[in-house]
Amino acid sequence: MRTYTVSNILNRKMKILELTGIWLQVFGEPERTGKVWIIYGEEKQGKTWFAMLLAQFLSTMEAVLYISAEEGLGLTFQDVIKRAKFDPKNKKFKAYGYVPLAELKATLKKRYAPKLVIIDNVTFYSDELKNGGLQELLKENPDKLFIFLAHEERGEPYTATAKMIKRLADRIVRVQGLVATVGGRTTGGQFLIDEAKAMILHGSDIKNN
Repeated sequence: MRTYTVSNILNRKMKILELTGIWLQVFGEPERTGKVWIIYGEEKQGKTWFAMLLAQFLSTMEAVLYISAEEGLGLTFQDVIKRAKFDPKNKKFKAYGYVPLAELKATLKKRYAPKLVIIDNVTFYSDELKNGGLQELLKENPDKLFIFLAHEERGEPYTATAKMIKRLADRIVRVQGLVATVGGRTTGGQFLIDEAKAMILHGSDIKNN
């Protein structure tokens, strides 16, 4: 077992996800490898819309893989891509519908596989991620950042697997009424997914950081 001195620890160079603007304000400077984030909320609150806005921003910097296990790649997914204002020429964003976890893991082993992976959502992978499956996925991919979406029940992520992801998460995002509240290992803040609609739902005093 190798131990580290204080000097060793402080001198380690970490890979940081270099965010800007509102993303930097609410997410801070997160490590970009070996970490897990979670985005959760009740139905029809804006989870996928927020995730796609985040994916659109991240894909301006590097490749992003989005697993649309719940909605697939049909009309609903087309609509949210339009709402997130993706550039049709964007080649760094790639999406799949549901794929078995074993197939996804094989894809991630490829040489040029994306390092940023968004899985929408946990419910569709609960059986495959339980009993050590989540830990195995993370252990096999220490160079990647996984962002999971989850439904909400009684104020917490739905399914035991989603609750475990929240416990492990470096960044935690709860979406309510088109407002994403960011917490976890950061000072956090709020992101208005649709400012006009969010103000109707929450009042005119709410605004982006």
